[in-house]
Amino acid sequence: MKKCLFCKIISNQAPSHKLWEDKDFLAFLDINPVNTGHTLLIPKKHIDDILDLEEPRYSNIFKTAKKLAKIIRIAMKSKRIGIGIEGLSVPHLHVHLIPVNKINDFDPNRAKKATQEELLEVAEKIKQKMNI
Repeated sequence: MKKCLFCKIISNQAPSHKLWEDKDFLAFLDINPVNTGHTLLIPKKHIDDILDLEEPRYSNIFKTAKKLAKIIRIAMKSKRIGIGIEGLSVPHLHVHLIPVNKINDFDPNRAKKATQEELLEVAEKIKQKMNI
């Protein structure tokens, strides 16, 4: 989709702090993180709704989210990783991986714009833990 921000990120027409990618998926930092380390995992094929994602990509997005969540949890020293699935704020399916330590840490109303310097520092911290 030409106007989709995430499709532009996939095609390197829009900037992002990419953490990981393979032939089907891309993970990058959310520029308005709920918490430091807030990562978005998206399919490279434009899909609005998780229910439209065909197998085996449907299963694989969750397997990938689990792998990335473990890495993010270690890098951010969080108790858990909250996982949310949407496609409304940007009409492209995205899985939110949010480091959390207490129940209200998952509240999307807590999101704040991060600076490029903050995002770069967090991206490096997470990438240092990656062996996938």
